[in-house]
Amino acid sequence: MEKSIVKVKPVKKATNRRQFIKLGGMGVVGASLLVACSNDDNGMAMMPDPDPNPNPDIFDLGQGDLGVLNYAYALEQLEADFYTKVVNSFYGNITDEERQVLTDLYYHEVNHRDFFKTAITAAVDGNTDLVLPTLEFDYGDLDFGNREQVLTTASVLEDTGVAAYNGAGRLISDPGYLLLAGKIVSVEARHASAIRTLLNPGSADFAGDDYVTTDNGLAAALDPSAILAAVGDTGFITTPFTANNLP
Repeated sequence: MEKSIVKVKPVKKATNRRQFIKLGGMGVVGASLLVACSNDDNGMAMMPDPDPNPNPDIFDLGQGDLGVLNYAYALEQLEADFYTKVVNSFYGNITDEERQVLTDLYYHEVNHRDFFKTAITAAVDGNTDLVLPTLEFDYGDLDFGNREQVLTTASVLEDTGVAAYNGAGRLISDPGYLLLAGKIVSVEARHASAIRTLLNPGSADFAGDDYVTTDNGLAAALDPSAILAAVGDTGFITTPFTANNLP
């Protein structure tokens, strides 16, 4: 069955962290590792072409490692865009600590986004038809001047990122890309912890039981379809695309 297009109406309340589950982060990866992955004979350049897109007018993420990397690139584009808006108009009475944390996260996510674009483009030998295009965003009535809304949305994004990378790991066949995903998810978990601490200092929220399960001490792992459905429900991403070849 064809999966739904990621395009929805803006959320009415961006402070509801159940409404949006979050995306993934990829720590700053060295240029040498990027070159190694793009030149690997067993890498993504050797993968078969994606299955035909039933709607050629709408970009499909693709299958296999290509599909996973395009999926991660979509999430990183959202995070980078969100934090760009945050640092370009910090909410009032922001503390020095909060300004530093949000600025650091901005640089991380922009690096992640740019890395994915470079890595995917190299892996497909510059065939831009296989690279997810630059997405457009709409945050509805999210008030970037409101501390609670900004930090709660950031927390949801970071938590979702961890779940996204955890869930995508099993879909990656190339060991080099799996290593990168491990580096990314560790950074995203640090982001989630930092934001949760800003929201509730001195508490156990940095690893709350809504984030880490109490029975096994593990964070959530969600399939791309679950993550993209949650992202779609926010209305944040307005550029339509499909994920017909991902679970």
